[in-house]
Amino acid sequence: MSMSRVVITAVVAGGRSKSAVARDYGVSRRWVQVLVARYLAEGEAAFEPRSRRPHSSPRRTSRAVEDSVVALRKELAGAGHDAGAETIAWHLRQRAGCSPSVATIWRILSRRGFVIPQPHKRPRSSWRRFAAELPNELWQADITHWPLADGSDAEILNIIDDHSRLLAASTARAVFKAGDIVADLHTAMARHGRPERLLTDNGAVFTGLYRGRGWVALERELAALGIALSHCRPYHPQTCGKVERLHQTLKNWLARQHPAATAAGLQAQLDAFTADYNTRRPHRAIGRRTPAAAWHARPRAMPARQGIRVSEHFRVRRDRIDTDGKLTLRHNSRLHHIGIGRRWAGTKVLILARDLDIRIITQDDGELIRELTLDPARDYQPQASKV
Repeated sequence: MSMSRVVITAVVAGGRSKSAVARDYGVSRRWVQVLVARYLAEGEAAFEPRSRRPHSSPRRTSRAVEDSVVALRKELAGAGHDAGAETIAWHLRQRAGCSPSVATIWRILSRRGFVIPQPHKRPRSSWRRFAAELPNELWQADITHWPLADGSDAEILNIIDDHSRLLAASTARAVFKAGDIVADLHTAMARHGRPERLLTDNGAVFTGLYRGRGWVALERELAALGIALSHCRPYHPQTCGKVERLHQTLKNWLARQHPAATAAGLQAQLDAFTADYNTRRPHRAIGRRTPAAAWHARPRAMPARQGIRVSEHFRVRRDRIDTDGKLTLRHNSRLHHIGIGRRWAGTKVLILARDLDIRIITQDDGELIRELTLDPARDYQPQASKV
């Protein structure tokens, strides 16, 4: 029996005074008066529990603010961006200079039906995190797939900085070959410097370790540059968890864009995503800063191993060996011919030029077919020094 029924029964049926009932049951006399008056006015309905919700809440978030939170949630989600409470708060501060608390935003989203409870998820306290201490201390690289408008498949190479989550490179091709990985790595290093270490999975373009082969092009190039290379354990993608999580963020965004017809069209979308991801999207794992801000906040690490010095004049050029077995390369506005050999005629190659030091590798499998020091006094570089 509820306390309200006990009190009302004692006063109305038992004939006891309100003061005595209040004293005996440890309640206020005012409450006893309210209960009795309610019973006399409403009868049995007085025994039903009443809501304690106040009639007004002066400090409650205004309807206009709630609407702005919901509108921003829809805008971010519709564009394929992260749309959690912390991200919404960050964007509101950028736009209006102030924002409700993250907890308030979360409650607004819950009331409006945007938050789905997920009791099956692991608590954050159970997570074990690892992050590099400095920018460029560790990069993670991986290839994922995305369909084009005609249903054909394209590949996307993503390279991310482990410390700042900076997206150092995001490139699309029909199929990545060994030389493509080297070329895209050099493009990323030209923008952001050389990493101390690179972490990848065990794909054929990243390592020949599990296929009974020698080094692939990426392994040889990283050794030459003094960059350490490591791989995640087979069938354990969690080791490359940061770049794997980036794939998910990227695909959520691409799913809300118009399907690209070609790899070039997909590349334009990746460039737009990269700019937004690095400079406008606050990242939860780095204190709600943008990756670009986190990358610039600390000094950058450098390769600890001895390798070739890469100057600002480093160039990567794609070419095809002509029918006479030669390549051409311009240095200081003068065209030089490099002898490779007729057996390589028609082969697609990458020319890696560091001032006068030239290395030539095949695009398909990354085989080093010639290494030389260019003689600027000679137009033709004979095959005598070929590897």
